[in-house]
Amino acid sequence: MSETITNDTATQYQAPADLLKEKVILITGAGDGIGRVAAKTFAAHGATVILLGRTVPKLEAVYDEIEAAGGAKPAILPVDLSEVRWEELEYLAQGVDQEFGRLDGLLHNAGVLGQRTPMANYHYATWQQVMQINVNAAFGLTKAMLPLLEESKAGSVIFTGSGVGLKGRAYWGAYAVSKFATEGMMQTLADEVDGVSNIRVNSINPGATRTNMRAVAYPAEDPASVTTPEDIMPTYLYLMGDDSVGVNGKQFNAQG
Repeated sequence: MSETITNDTATQYQAPADLLKEKVILITGAGDGIGRVAAKTFAAHGATVILLGRTVPKLEAVYDEIEAAGGAKPAILPVDLSEVRWEELEYLAQGVDQEFGRLDGLLHNAGVLGQRTPMANYHYATWQQVMQINVNAAFGLTKAMLPLLEESKAGSVIFTGSGVGLKGRAYWGAYAVSKFATEGMMQTLADEVDGVSNIRVNSINPGATRTNMRAVAYPAEDPASVTTPEDIMPTYLYLMGDDSVGVNGKQFNAQG
């Protein structure tokens, strides 16, 4: 099935209203940007969403928006991925297990940009922070949640990639390297679960999207000229819903 899937299948996907009914989906970086919109979109299609992020007021605002729209009651997991320890991730997984008994989807959306500077000038501490949030924490959370994803009839893990994670570009430093690592992690895990698990693993490159990170990376850019997070949701819905069962180890460009 996956061999016949094209990128257009995802970008042009029209999701049924109940696509994610009764699914439990965890979103990292859910308080802002793409994560916030993905959480609201998944909830609007029937999912119970678990909002993971560092800033509680932002998570609470998303929680309120989902409830006001009539979505299922979300859960909030306040976690600082820059310093999260394995023991804490194990504890989080135990909490999800006790509350829901399984996990149907995991969207790794959280990430930091770091510095836009030559590698010779890059701060070592900043490099470590970017790799911790973008790579190490994503690995740890995935490892902790894999047993719960195995309990799903069709578990989906989505990593967030980038164009600079496919071809290196000057001055993107740790962010670019972290996205190369993210693609490698996606492909490795996808190959491990292929044919032996109900879990599928893919990645999405959101492209130029109107977020705070984009504004920092391109301060002179007119935000109105950039695609909104809402516009790229068809790809996220496609990969999180059951119409993508059998699609594994693929990298999707959300803007085609």
